Amino acid sequence: MAPVPDQESVIIIHPALKGAAGARLPEARLEEAAGLAAAINLCVIDTKVIAVNRPRPATLIGGGKVDEIRAQLDGLDPRPGLVIVDGALTPVQHRNLETAWDVKVLDRTALILEIFGERAQTAEGRLQVELAHLDYQRSRLVRSWTHLERQRGGAGFLGGPGERQIESDRRALADKIVRLKKKLEDVKRTRALQRAKRKRAPHPVAALVGYTNAGKSTLFNRLTKSAVKAEDLLFATLDPTMRAIDLPSGLRLILSDTVGFISDLPTQLVAAFRATLEEVLEADVIIHVRDFAHQDTDAQRDDVISVLAELGVEQDDERPVIEALNKLDLLSDEDRESAETIAQASQTGAVGTMETPVRVALSAQTGVGVNQLLDLVEETLTAAHATIDIAIPASDGAARAWLYSHAEVIDEQPGKKELVLTVRLSRKARGQFFKSYPAAREAAPGDVADEAARVVHSSA
Repeated sequence: MAPVPDQESVIIIHPALKGAAGARLPEARLEEAAGLAAAINLCVIDTKVIAVNRPRPATLIGGGKVDEIRAQLDGLDPRPGLVIVDGALTPVQHRNLETAWDVKVLDRTALILEIFGERAQTAEGRLQVELAHLDYQRSRLVRSWTHLERQRGGAGFLGGPGERQIESDRRALADKIVRLKKKLEDVKRTRALQRAKRKRAPHPVAALVGYTNAGKSTLFNRLTKSAVKAEDLLFATLDPTMRAIDLPSGLRLILSDTVGFISDLPTQLVAAFRATLEEVLEADVIIHVRDFAHQDTDAQRDDVISVLAELGVEQDDERPVIEALNKLDLLSDEDRESAETIAQASQTGAVGTMETPVRVALSAQTGVGVNQLLDLVEETLTAAHATIDIAIPASDGAARAWLYSHAEVIDEQPGKKELVLTVRLSRKARGQFFKSYPAAREAAPGDVADEAARVVHSSA
């Protein structure tokens, strides 16, 4: 493929390390890397898998392959200015390959950071990307500096040996990182206030999660009748979006669309986007959207679960999980029937956790199965939460605070001896509360009216 004007041409190599863990074929990884390059409008003119039996400390791949790629670059007109190595490069390997090939080199982490840097739209997203970039750059300050000699510190005879330029740059980066983290802490506090406000409203939250390009935004748009950017492109969505929808019974639900995950997601990005992804931690139900037409759908599922575990959502988490087996419209009749059979079987036997989720087969593009997803969400929320009246001693401020923190308090009736709160909470939270506060009790419906009447009578 020839690059169009102003389009950077690139060669992509995937180092297939001998004995490397992972369920993906090297060719599939290479195809994904080409998709990542396309996401930032790079023209991929060649891709290749390079077997690496023993990683070289200096260049990762063998010297013969380094020379072979140099010859290929020299033989192309125009000469590409970029090589992408779909793997992790140490700072030394990064520097040596750039020197050997006389091009800019991006490893997988740098490529993903480039995409995020180009796609982030909100001020919050740009902050998160900049922090991730700086964390990455801090580990890369091993370049061939031409100004590493000692600088003179101070003036006149007081001037002594100063610091090296690289030390100065490290400190400057560290200062920027501290400032960005403070700004992101403000973002985190704002999001916490927003979540607290949502908790006060009796609306549950469902978070869409999944591998990048699994179809989350397409499903989000169909469910909410919105126009969030949805393309057949890796990382089309970076900034979180939330919309309210009404379930079939009329129950209002807040739906959250989140950034897609990917294998070997840079740790810098997981950390930087934690403030955004905390929406997942607060969700009442998690909807895991899977590209069921992808050859690596099972490996992608494992990657999503791995990233969620980094965020604190473990496989034994009791939060309800629904897997949406998406892109039925791209499956053959046989595979489509298989997906529907898998989904049907899960709805009668699965417990609805990350390990054994309830599944539904659908197509976000055509709308097939979407109504069934809504029914499952409603059924899951109804089963997971119940509305009860709880009477607590009026002097027990800790019990009252616990309910406001861990449940949705719908109503509160004050009394001289007892408070009666109408709350909506999960079975797990209900058990935890009564174990922690034995003086509390589940109130009968009449208790609320009687207590309220006593309050009115005493005030009169």
